[in-house]
Amino acid sequence: MPKKRTLSFIIEVLLKVDSSQESELLSKFEAARQLYNACLSEAMTRMKLVRDSEAFKTAKKIPRANLKERSDAFIVARQAYKYSDFDIQTYATVTANSSKWIADKIDSNTQQTIAKRAFLASERVMFGRAKKVRFKVLSRFRSLEGKTNKQGLRWKDNQLVWGSLKLRPIIDEFNDVIMHGLQSPIKYVRLLWRELNGKRRWYAQLINEGVPFQKEKNHVSDGLIGLDLNISNIAFVGDNKAGLLPFAEKVPTFEKEITTLQRKMQRSQRASNPDNYEPDFEVKKGHRTVKKKGKVKKGKRQWKKSSNYRKDAQKKRELQRKKAAYAKSLNREIVNEILRHGKDIKTENVSVKGWQKRYGKAISAKSPGFVQSELVRKAEKAGGTVHKFSTQKTALSQTHLDGSHIKKSLSKRVHHDATGIEMHRDLFSAYLSRHVNQDDRLSLQDAASRYSGSESILLDAWQKFLNREQVSSSESRLIAPERLSNKLKNVDQIADLIESERQVNANFQPESAFL
Repeated sequence: MPKKRTLSFIIEVLLKVDSSQESELLSKFEAARQLYNACLSEAMTRMKLVRDSEAFKTAKKIPRANLKERSDAFIVARQAYKYSDFDIQTYATVTANSSKWIADKIDSNTQQTIAKRAFLASERVMFGRAKKVRFKVLSRFRSLEGKTNKQGLRWKDNQLVWGSLKLRPIIDEFNDVIMHGLQSPIKYVRLLWRELNGKRRWYAQLINEGVPFQKEKNHVSDGLIGLDLNISNIAFVGDNKAGLLPFAEKVPTFEKEITTLQRKMQRSQRASNPDNYEPDFEVKKGHRTVKKKGKVKKGKRQWKKSSNYRKDAQKKRELQRKKAAYAKSLNREIVNEILRHGKDIKTENVSVKGWQKRYGKAISAKSPGFVQSELVRKAEKAGGTVHKFSTQKTALSQTHLDGSHIKKSLSKRVHHDATGIEMHRDLFSAYLSRHVNQDDRLSLQDAASRYSGSESILLDAWQKFLNREQVSSSESRLIAPERLSNKLKNVDQIADLIESERQVNANFQPESAFL
């Protein structure tokens, strides 16, 4: 009988670790890493045998409509080669016992969680969710977790206990979030380390049962929210509030510093490994000759890394870590701001992975995928719903309130509706998403009839977005400097004033300020 699933949340505390304790922890992590790689290798071997077997190929041919028969056939194929979570855990126990060093360093419960982690990694490849697995090197193996909080790696008497190791935490007693987690039932503990400013720091993550502490300012309200996710911002429209929020606003990119370090690292690599590069050559450009550096020679080669190279690499990693931490913190504020106005979300089912292939580093700097996943997680945990509808069926960016569909380029950020309305493209799409039904059909009648009641909050959101520091001053002329809803009485007057502003700034192209 499967275990009853309960709500969980995580708190993280910093641990006090001296040099002798760190040495012991590193030896335990090295033993765990070797066990993980052994289990992963065995799991991949068994997975390939299962996938190449006749029983598995026969099971694939069974129609999906015959779910029970198909599932039983796959189980038989797995059992033939002992490919299951239990079998890999058994293999981990045998491997650890045959190597006394691993058995002395890693308890049986932690061995099982390591084996389960390796099995799930191989299963992702089997199901087509990943192309390959990654065997861990020492610098990439950074976390271990226990199975329960009763034995092995556990939290006991307000400290982390693992065999003879007892690690005291650094606890802020005035932090309500931490104190709430320490007073909640603990399911299991995860131990991990991070590199901060070139030094290793150890943390304990307590996976608690229940719900996390909620700050008063981050309350989640009832209400419907329409979302439109873009590569650089997110638009939301609630019952009484709308907003157009840029991702990771004012986050320091450290581009100049990172570029300088990369050049230093490249010079160091060329000086330390001259045989790994092709000879320099000269290229004529017009009336002058330019000297070009030779490319890296093909084939696997040994690389020497100087101490200066390692120091620069550490500095670069620290800058990248800071940039990611800043972005994650600011994006979490965006998620909390949206959920203050509703937890029932309607949004397009966009593919952030597709954006990554097209826009590359722009996606990395803004992290729209993180905002998307956090919204879904927090809304569902608060009892809300998330409805993702097809972009092909709705085509919100092309839809007008009169029912017509007119394509526009991505660079055009202002929607000129056929009915005479002008609104920011993302805000208008977010408004329309509120009126998408469960069958992924847009109710244009409802959207058109209710637009007049929502236009004031949409204009207010647009104006606030234009007033932000990173928006060009020319873009802000699209809307009058004072709030239009305070000066005008109906939608026609608002549209007339926006049209007059557009005519005054006839040479202005709004798309030039975006993307």
